[in-house]
Amino acid sequence: MEIMYFVHGTTFDNAEAKCSGWKQVELNELGKEQAIRLGKNTEYEFDVIFTSDLVRAIDSSNLAWPEVDKIVDNRLRECNYGEYDGQDKKLVVYEEHIENPFPNGESIKDVERRMHSFINYLKENFYDKKIGIVAHRAPQLALEVLTKNITWKIMNIIAKWQLLHYYAILA
Repeated sequence: MEIMYFVHGTTFDNAEAKCSGWKQVELNELGKEQAIRLGKNTEYEFDVIFTSDLVRAIDSSNLAWPEVDKIVDNRLRECNYGEYDGQDKKLVVYEEHIENPFPNGESIKDVERRMHSFINYLKENFYDKKIGIVAHRAPQLALEVLTKNITWKIMNIIAKWQLLHYYAILA
């Protein structure tokens, strides 16, 4: 199974240095342009595209690949930052919430458990497919931890933002 993982385009919250978490926030004009360019510049044919149920990911995937079937899956949601949703992104420090949930939210390990369940679902149902995912940062980092067998401590040291992440997952 081949997976290409994309993080959604820029949102109004992103532009204001706010973290969105589970808050529904739309793409701004730059985010819409990014999504359209992504679709035009990605020379890869997907069998299916999965997206989180948050509007910024759905809109990014629809703008990038309007002709490809999408499956919405809430396991691909961003981390629930609880009281920090919509607040200054400096409040979101993953290293402090690997095991301990954000206030009235979830922990990074909770995101990892969601992604583990999602990967198992893909293995059982889409093993021979080329899969696109349009979602968020925390689930992408969890996928890194799960597929590369590294710890969150190491992940926080080596993590860097990039447009595309490629994974080949074997049985």
